Amino acid sequence: MKIEEINGTKSRDAVIVKTSVIGILANIFLAAFKAAVGLTAHSIAIVMDAVNNLSDAASSVITIVGTKLAGKEPDKKHPFGYGRIEYLSAMIISILVLYAGVTAFVESVKKIISPETPDYSAAALIIVAVAVLVKIILGRYVKRVGEKVNSDSLVNSGEDATLDSVISASTLVAAGIYLIFHISLEAWLGAVIAAVIIKSGIGMLRETLSKILGERADAQLARDIKATINGYPEVSGAYDLVLHNYGPDAYNGSVHIEVPDTLSADDLDKLLRRIAVDVYKQHHVILTAIGVYSYNTRDPEAAEARETVSRLVTATPDVLQMHGFYLDKAEKTLRFDIVVSFDAKDRRQVYREVCESVQKQYPDYTLQVTMDTDFSEETE
Repeated sequence: MKIEEINGTKSRDAVIVKTSVIGILANIFLAAFKAAVGLTAHSIAIVMDAVNNLSDAASSVITIVGTKLAGKEPDKKHPFGYGRIEYLSAMIISILVLYAGVTAFVESVKKIISPETPDYSAAALIIVAVAVLVKIILGRYVKRVGEKVNSDSLVNSGEDATLDSVISASTLVAAGIYLIFHISLEAWLGAVIAAVIIKSGIGMLRETLSKILGERADAQLARDIKATINGYPEVSGAYDLVLHNYGPDAYNGSVHIEVPDTLSADDLDKLLRRIAVDVYKQHHVILTAIGVYSYNTRDPEAAEARETVSRLVTATPDVLQMHGFYLDKAEKTLRFDIVVSFDAKDRRQVYREVCESVQKQYPDYTLQVTMDTDFSEETE
């Protein structure tokens, strides 16, 4: 059975395409009616709203294309697959939203300079009111499905649709003000709507670019993977977990485990294979490498040294953890790794302080200290 089928990718893609098709049909329908109403009533706000619906339809088309391309099988040139294309499609959607906002703002400014008197009808207002309800329902549906299948493109489209419902509702408010007080706020409202669209587009683009650049792994996922590994009685700790994202829910990773120095090569091989299989089954993460730290089990002096060094290290500010400790009396070496927080003002200085304090305690030993990074470290 293929990995894609195990992960449910085929059904995920089908859900995304189906939801996007619904979005396309709904937005084309709304755009046609709003354009007719806006042109008939000389309402720039409603016309801009119709243009925004067309951009939403285009966004759904891009989502479908991106999903299809992302589902391509891995090949020699891209052995980790094409999943990251979904991030690119989400970025294109963000740019489209931004472009629609800028275009709407320019047109609204033109209407502020050369205003036209709107002419509303009861039918026009009813159509806009129905559009508000449709957009609210569509926005909630698309965003909920996007969150369920972890699709940034659908989430962005859903948020945009929800924003559209607010925009459409504001055009009704403007119409009511004109009918009651004979004050036209059309052009000014169009400018405000455009500004909101621009802000939304910038926010979507910033979030998508952040994912393309590479964000830290989800802290809960990292905790769950470590918990699975630590569930083995031979493992005393799981460290240095690194997860590489190759698309939504597509992770490859590596980790170090700490095991007793009494394990044979055969026992260790069996253990590593079991861990890799269990992590994949439970978390859909492929561990491409599992490194090993061994710890002393037959020397009380080494165990005592471990406790001493641990106290010295963890007493240093901004040191989150020490692991991989091993004391070799024959070679007079003492090795361990430390994890220094990103919050440290100078991580190198923290490393030097740790080395100095331990070396002072064990002057006859050569230190082999590695400064690690916790890539899943939680932030405020």
